[in-house]
Amino acid sequence: MDKNKRIISCAITGAVHVPSMSKYLPVKPEDIIEESLGAAEAGAASVHIHVRNPQNGEPITNFELFEQVIKGIREKNKEVIICVTTGGSVKMTVEERASVIPRLRPELGSMNCGSLNWGLFEIAKKYPSFNYEWEKKFLDDKNIIFVNTFGAIETILSYMDKEGTKPELEVYDAGHLYNIKYLLDNGILRSPLYIQFVTGILGSIGSSPYDIMQLHQTAERLFGAGNYVWSVAAAGKSQFTSSTMSLLLGGHIRVGLEDNLYLDKGVLAKSNRELVSKSARIMRELSLEPATPSEAREILGLNQTMS
Repeated sequence: MDKNKRIISCAITGAVHVPSMSKYLPVKPEDIIEESLGAAEAGAASVHIHVRNPQNGEPITNFELFEQVIKGIREKNKEVIICVTTGGSVKMTVEERASVIPRLRPELGSMNCGSLNWGLFEIAKKYPSFNYEWEKKFLDDKNIIFVNTFGAIETILSYMDKEGTKPELEVYDAGHLYNIKYLLDNGILRSPLYIQFVTGILGSIGSSPYDIMQLHQTAERLFGAGNYVWSVAAAGKSQFTSSTMSLLLGGHIRVGLEDNLYLDKGVLAKSNRELVSKSARIMRELSLEPATPSEAREILGLNQTMS
């Protein structure tokens, strides 16, 4: 595989931002489908899928909506990799989050590798009003812990192993890498690993170059080059600078409206396509190329047969 090929993943809607923050955040299943297809056309090899209540945009786990979105994507694009969340929302139980794997059997599933304080309350201060009652309550809470115990992790990974879903290992801090090492040493995970550094959430590691370097160096020391593939998903204004850092160090990237609503300072992104297109342009300026879905499957060690 050409080492200049890099994967762009696109997180389409997520469960962090609320509709009042941007009119461009996709909420309805048909909009999530359209946004996924646009991101793929712009160069995303993988799309990361959450669903929301179509009436008010609240993050939910609803199999009918997931199935509608996945079917809608596959009707027009049979190649793009579909990654389904098991992170769901911090308000969901582990059982709710895990249940998508046996029901949907995706190629990729996100797997959060440790618990952390989850602080979105600083975001709430920036908005004087909200369109829906649930939004402010959802954001303005200083008592949220995103629970990912060893028991929960092993439960979700057992579902993934049974269904042939590769875990996309979400790492919010250096300690989570040691959790992965424990899981690997005890045969609960197998290499090669796919690790994603999620940075910039209050309660997790930051998005500075030093933070990303710390995660990268720790992973190198614990797992060794060639035994893992890694990516960076930075929240907020650091999305593009952190993505560039990842590319320079040999990693892959995730962008999208789940993580960042802005194309540039003060300029809302009108679509996921715009965020992917900007990322692809930056990549090409560095003499790199976005991997196709087929190339991304080879990089990640996925079955070449699409679901």
